Amino acid sequence: QVLLVESGGGLVQAGESLTLSCAASLRPFDSYAVAWFRQAPGEEREFVAAISRRGRIKYYADSVKGRFTISKDNTNATVDLQMNALRPADAAVYYCAAEGGPLKATMTSPGYEYDYWGQGTRVTVSS
Repeated sequence: QVLLVESGGGLVQAGESLTLSCAASLRPFDSYAVAWFRQAPGEEREFVAAISRRGRIKYYADSVKGRFTISKDNTNATVDLQMNALRPADAAVYYCAAEGGPLKATMTSPGYEYDYWGQGTRVTVSS
């Protein structure tokens, strides 16, 4: 049973934009906090952004602040990650993760054990 499905990855040039989407079959979706993580080849998983159940609280990694925006649509059960001014260092497989309950600061840890993970979508950024 696939509960989180990421889409929107692809190949872009540095400076361009891309929007990733995470479609969830979790219900009620407004009871889940959602995060995006990424993992580049040979690297550890890295936190990117997270959003609270109703979208009022958002956390971002320092490396993406001002360039990436996370948003949540509880009606359509999706979470988007708008990525602007992409850099080669942003290239990675991006994963969304979800957990029921409030968003906690500890949920930005790469080792946090979310209840649900997607399969990932690859983003490649050429210089």
